[in-house]
Amino acid sequence: MGANALLRRIMSDSSFCRVVYNLFHFYLLTSISHAPLFCRTPFLPIYCCTVSLKLQKRLAASVLKCGKRKIWLDPNEINEISLANSRRNIARLQKDGLIMKKPTVVHSRNRVRERNAAKSKGRHTGMGKRRGTANARLPFKVLWMRRIRVLRRLLHKMRDAKKIDKHIYHTLYLRAKGNQFKNKRVLLETIHTMKGEQAQAKALNDQAEAKKSRARARLAARAAKDQKKSEQ
Repeated sequence: MGANALLRRIMSDSSFCRVVYNLFHFYLLTSISHAPLFCRTPFLPIYCCTVSLKLQKRLAASVLKCGKRKIWLDPNEINEISLANSRRNIARLQKDGLIMKKPTVVHSRNRVRERNAAKSKGRHTGMGKRRGTANARLPFKVLWMRRIRVLRRLLHKMRDAKKIDKHIYHTLYLRAKGNQFKNKRVLLETIHTMKGEQAQAKALNDQAEAKKSRARARLAARAAKDQKKSEQ
């Protein structure tokens, strides 16, 4: 009979023999650690395979309402745990602290948040990090929609505030549709230019009307003077 088989039979007889085996195991480990390298032989611990706790782990998972992989059994109280064959006994052991539910493993997103913060600053977005064409990464249509909505919103706002009339609004609306304004600044400059031209045209028109009215008044005065002379 081999040494391991003999030790297994001794362990199954009494707890006293377990203590003897543990001492023997400790002696072998210390002697192997001090022996020359070529004399060391692996010593496999056999006390891990003596008691099966599959039933206890299943019952504990049912009592604690979790999976079997989340159950922790006290390795120093294997004998007492192995005697528990009901959920009531398992609950008592759980109350005593021999059986516990392992805490949930935290999947931290801190590294992801840090990387996203760096990406918002422009890091990690070079040519080597890009997958896909520019149109696939940010479609041209999306850019157009964002730009045209900004321009049309500005036109609506200025028309409602009576800053531009309906004629300027309609003209600029069609120009924006024709992709003549790349941003809001260009549109505002165009609005100011058109309003200035409109004010200048109005001023010139008023000047011309005033000049015409003065000329008509002079002609009327001269005609009245000529008529008066003819009557005399």
